[in-house]
Amino acid sequence: MRESQIEKYFVWAVLSKGGVTYKFRSLTQRGVADRIACMPNGETWFVELKTNGGRLAPLQKLFAADMQRLEQRYACLWSIEGIDKWLLCVS
Repeated sequence: MRESQIEKYFVWAVLSKGGVTYKFRSLTQRGVADRIACMPNGETWFVELKTNGGRLAPLQKLFAADMQRLEQRYACLWSIEGIDKWLLCVS
């Protein structure tokens, strides 16, 4: 499955739970998460989407570590099944 298909499913899945996603690209900082998900329970998540067999680039790993250090909600989701499991935890 292609990453674009996983991303399309993610957008649909978040919308189906009443949330909104934003595609995020920083002009000055590389490695930031693909999407910001704002959920109806007030949670905001930084979400990186990958395919099975994909890998996080070093700057993406650094971003994930920064989010953990700053106690932000961050997830790296690798499949449609991963998205479904993530949604069970956040909604």
